[in-house]
Amino acid sequence: MTQDSLNIGVIGCGNISEIYLTNCRRFAALNLVAVSDMDMDKARAKAAAHEVEACSVADLLARADIDVVINLTIPAVHAEVSQQVIAAGKHVYSEKPLATNRQDGQAIVDMAVKNDLRVGCAPDTFLGAGLQTCRKLIDDGWLGTPLAATASFVSSGPESWHPNPGFFYQPGAGPLFDMAPYYLTSLINLLGPVKRLVGMASQGFAERIATSPSRFGERIPVSTPTHVSALLEFHSGATAQLLCSFDVPASNLPRIEIYGEQASLSVPDPNIFGGDVYLQSPQHDT
Repeated sequence: MTQDSLNIGVIGCGNISEIYLTNCRRFAALNLVAVSDMDMDKARAKAAAHEVEACSVADLLARADIDVVINLTIPAVHAEVSQQVIAAGKHVYSEKPLATNRQDGQAIVDMAVKNDLRVGCAPDTFLGAGLQTCRKLIDDGWLGTPLAATASFVSSGPESWHPNPGFFYQPGAGPLFDMAPYYLTSLINLLGPVKRLVGMASQGFAERIATSPSRFGERIPVSTPTHVSALLEFHSGATAQLLCSFDVPASNLPRIEIYGEQASLSVPDPNIFGGDVYLQSPQHDT
């Protein structure tokens, strides 16, 4: 891809689409062309708000003027839709997770390589100033050798605010697939590849009750783990504890901390691009 700008199509006009559609306008290299959704009323509403075309998925994939498709469908169909995009001869950028199992994720990558196409996947927040500052501090030796880390995302679940929370409690979602990608991507960026891991998962409730204004009182069946604990060992020798949960009423746990020989590093929220970085050692706090 060497052209000056890329024409963008979006499949999936749910809650997350607004930030993607808005940010596409902020980059001269991206030209938002069309949007699509199984619910064409949603697609037409987003198209009108952002002054682009609304079309069916089939028509969007058939368009010769679209170079890249952003896949914002629900997690359970990420792999299927991404493979359709590649089969149509277009590059694809997917919301996380890339797929709900390793085999489908590898199939997407293999298919893209075979067709000389590119695949991208959220999250990209580790490229932001907050996490890149943490990476530089580690690379420059401020912590000494990193020895261990802790990472935690814990909440009472998205049904109190999300307009369509049901899919969060179905296979392919839950806190592990929905939020752990931010935390795992950040840990891998800071500490390197993972050598091995062990984990346990549980489901705290058989159903949830939505309290968001649009779904108030709706009962949501739970069909996926909602509390996940894991231990990770990195090739570097460092270890980490990961906790992801939709079953915690309240918590003061830090999001991510890295512990080195000489200092500890508090990492900002990996779901955003900025945030405060806090370095603490026996000699000084920064």
